[in-house]
Amino acid sequence: MTEPGAPKAKAAAGLREEAPHFHGHRQRLRERFLEAGETALADYELLELVLFRAIARRDVKPLAKALIARFGSFSEVAAARPERLREIEGLGEAAICEIKLVEAAARRLARGTLQKRPALSSFMDVLDYCRTAMAYAEREEFRILFLDKRNALIADEVQGVGTVDHTPVYPREVVRRALELGSTALILAHNHPSGDPTPSTADVRMTLDIIAIAQPFGIAVHDHLIVGRNGHSSLKGQKLI
Repeated sequence: MTEPGAPKAKAAAGLREEAPHFHGHRQRLRERFLEAGETALADYELLELVLFRAIARRDVKPLAKALIARFGSFSEVAAARPERLREIEGLGEAAICEIKLVEAAARRLARGTLQKRPALSSFMDVLDYCRTAMAYAEREEFRILFLDKRNALIADEVQGVGTVDHTPVYPREVVRRALELGSTALILAHNHPSGDPTPSTADVRMTLDIIAIAQPFGIAVHDHLIVGRNGHSSLKGQKLI
């Protein structure tokens, strides 16, 4: 004779047995992150934490590993264009939004640090910001930091986005925008998606053209930074300007 309540007990036991195996993994990963920080986690594990918010009922470790395999690193996943992220099977719009939110947060944090003090007295902050904003981008971007008389940041604008190895830049437009903003100094920056930050002849020529047009208006060009995954170059540091 079956004891009263036995089927319900078996059903409850079955539900416990079928509980997703990754629930415990998620909690352990969160605890390790909170206790030891991001350096204790591999790139795919940090990416798992990002995906947890958007994908609640699935083991996201295979997806995180697939993203790292496709793009190369956590930074490159965060910087990937949404259309490229959509190529990954199983990655929905909510998860893509979470990934791009990480990139946006990193840029805001870096920009906030840069805005706290004059750019020229915090070269590493400027460099860190430019690397955060552009180093892992898949296409070339030309960015200008517009500064006031105290070398404090007035505005940070992307003046152009190009192909994997070229961005059209119009020196007169750069100076026109500086005059509109009342800027008296500029820091130019662009990225090399190839990863190699070595300045090209065209990079140097374009910078010299901007300097020549800006000088009569009392606008200084303090530097031109080139950033890539493998480091950075400063045209001023290399005595090219």
